[in-house]
Amino acid sequence: MFERLFPRRPPVRQPLPQPNAQLALGALLVRVAFADRNYRATEIGQIDRILAQSFDLGPIDAAKLRATCEALERDAPKTPEFARILREEVDYAQRLALGEAMWSVALADGHRHEKEEIQLLAIETALGLTEQDIKDLREKAVRAL
Repeated sequence: MFERLFPRRPPVRQPLPQPNAQLALGALLVRVAFADRNYRATEIGQIDRILAQSFDLGPIDAAKLRATCEALERDAPKTPEFARILREEVDYAQRLALGEAMWSVALADGHRHEKEEIQLLAIETALGLTEQDIKDLREKAVRAL
């Protein structure tokens, strides 16, 4: 009865923006946090801090950017496409710093998760980081844990 009076309307989906370096970074950070299928507040907070610091944003703007990145991560290109954008627009030192930031998101909950580490390796490789740099990032992150 109520269905006839109040029919459900499908949600209106806003078109997603074209990924740029800012959105690609945020989407990859979200992808790392989602890898273990447990998206915790500590990871969300770490993503917001990284976005705020990386792009000189206030907390509200960083949270809005993260929300856009969450939608983009769900519906947009796979990791290699995001990584290609970053390889084209960001120098190697910044990509290396991105690897370090991703480790901080993965370990924000205080635990190592195999799925997150697998996702991190795929992203680091797609970003064009050297095997030695990937190894160094992992060792540094684990020591800090």
